[in-house]
Amino acid sequence: MKTELYPSFLNPLLLEVKKPLPQVFAIIGAGTIGPDIGYYLKSAIPGGKLILVDVVEKPLENAKKRYEGYLQKAIDKKKMSAAQAEAVGQNILFTTDYNEIKDADLVIEAATENLTIKRKIIAQVESIVREDTIITSNTSSIPAGRIFSEAKLPGRTTITHFFAPAWQNPAVEVITWEKSNREVVDYLAWMFCTTGKVPIVTQDEICFVLDRIFDNWCNDAAFLLDKATSVQIDKVAEKYVFAGPFFVLNLARGNPIIVETNTLQMEEGEHYRPANILRSVDTWVTAKRGEKVEVDPDTEKFVHDRLLGVLFSQSFDIINRDIGTLEDLNLGCQIALGFRKGPFDIMRDLGKEKTTEIIKGFQQDRPGMPGMEGDYERYQQFKRHLLVDEIDGVKIITIRRPQVMNALSDEVNMEILDVLKAYENDPAVKGFVITGYGERAFCAGADIGKFPTMLGDAAAAEKYAVDCSLLLRYLDQCEKPVVAALNGMALGGGFELALRCHKLVATKEAWLQFPEVTLGILPGIGGMVVPYRRWPQAAAVFNDMIRVAKRLTAQEALDLGVFTALAGDYPSLIKAAVDEVKNMAGQPVPRIADAPVKIEPLTKIENPSAGKLRLSDEAVAIISQAIEEGAAATSFEAALVVGYKAFGKIACTDAAKEGITAFLERRPAEFKK
Repeated sequence: MKTELYPSFLNPLLLEVKKPLPQVFAIIGAGTIGPDIGYYLKSAIPGGKLILVDVVEKPLENAKKRYEGYLQKAIDKKKMSAAQAEAVGQNILFTTDYNEIKDADLVIEAATENLTIKRKIIAQVESIVREDTIITSNTSSIPAGRIFSEAKLPGRTTITHFFAPAWQNPAVEVITWEKSNREVVDYLAWMFCTTGKVPIVTQDEICFVLDRIFDNWCNDAAFLLDKATSVQIDKVAEKYVFAGPFFVLNLARGNPIIVETNTLQMEEGEHYRPANILRSVDTWVTAKRGEKVEVDPDTEKFVHDRLLGVLFSQSFDIINRDIGTLEDLNLGCQIALGFRKGPFDIMRDLGKEKTTEIIKGFQQDRPGMPGMEGDYERYQQFKRHLLVDEIDGVKIITIRRPQVMNALSDEVNMEILDVLKAYENDPAVKGFVITGYGERAFCAGADIGKFPTMLGDAAAAEKYAVDCSLLLRYLDQCEKPVVAALNGMALGGGFELALRCHKLVATKEAWLQFPEVTLGILPGIGGMVVPYRRWPQAAAVFNDMIRVAKRLTAQEALDLGVFTALAGDYPSLIKAAVDEVKNMAGQPVPRIADAPVKIEPLTKIENPSAGKLRLSDEAVAIISQAIEEGAAATSFEAALVVGYKAFGKIACTDAAKEGITAFLERRPAEFKK
């Protein structure tokens, strides 16, 4: 849905931009976050040139050492090869000479949070760089209209707010303000998404979106210190975040930041006044991870409701004032701030009555704080995991779960299903394209969900497989064409989703895999059936994919007829997918064969393995039998049932128990039989 924040496309990679990725990028400020922003850009664009500028040599020397440490750590953890690390580490200039930035395509000011200093830096940058150079400022709270008020060419400027650690944290806020050209905002959103970030576009208000949440969460935690200790408050908060507010304040040395930002927010009212204790404490007492902390029930409830109260208050305010969108706020709290669930998910879990009780109680305790406006349902009516755009009458459904590489869940499946149902009978809609967010993954499989609780229960596991197939069965019957546009890896359940679309197109870097056997389970919602019925000529390849988790490259999939086209980049991918939809529009869509498929008998694999992992003979035997029975089934429906039952059967094996347990414990499985 188009909004003022997103007037054209919600998926940044659908935007048409006139510039390529920057090849020369400069960071002004080598203190805390500046070098990390630079490291992110150099890692994402290793062939580019990074210029790190500071007025003092010492921070530059420290930044150089930091980069060396990052690169060595990346090599040690096998995140980079030595050659890749060398490419990232080359062509970096550490300098005190501003004139070195004259050829920069992008300049990001990342100096201290001081308006006077920032304006001075912007003026100096503008006097040196080209007129087409984009200039941004990294600030957590100061509006763009203030920082760039004296800019000579304000149209090329805006805020790009990174979150610590900037080289790793995926979120970045891109601010749209009255004098910034929309082309610049769109370009930055596209650039960040292309380089692995998750851009969130916000209005130009104090603290934007996510710092309104974080700063007030921490400030109100400080106000609770007359009722509970910092250790107790952190413990209560950990129900909703991976680390409590005082632990994070210690980590970020954030007390002065909260004082500064909340003082700025006092322009909106006295209720934003920072807690006095933040000015006098350097380090908070916090518990060690896993340490038991006693909190009496009354204190726990009070702290719990107050923390949720400020979270809800700021979330409501952001939406009431259109500072950000429901989708971005909900996701941003998770990927940027470490919340286990988004605020609107927490509200949904609590229900309307409890949410209303908490926000009203909070407003009584904290007069002046914003609250709910209108119905509770207003804050629940959005797609949490999808972006839905339209190109030439074709709905583009983007799965946006970057924190889990766009993995599926029951809720994701239902959201996709809802979109299909909403538009299948709309004559203005020709069909659908399903793709993934970013350039790395179409879909990295499916969340394990409730499956671990079903181990040992064949009937429950079989029903689970059937229930998970609701979207796929709808695709089987859908009258309008649905094309899967694979922008990266498609694993397990993600591959099964793609298989049920009527056509598949992909980027050249995409690849396919059924890794289930490495977990001691199998692809039970069609993965052992559909490939053979759609591309029987590739049966031998599918045997290896399903039984020993062999990968299939995009070119191999094209040669086998699995893909109908390969694209060199994301725009070409979407165009190819849209063209496929248009070509099928108004005609009967391809259906999966409803008759038996003849395949060669499967030979037993001695000592089956996937890479260095020795697989379970028992699991491979169950899979092999199911493949043969599925191919021989007299109807597609009967073949699917074979898969469901096999999923139930394998759930009762030692292999499944060990594989799933090992996955949850993040260790290699050790299959005994």
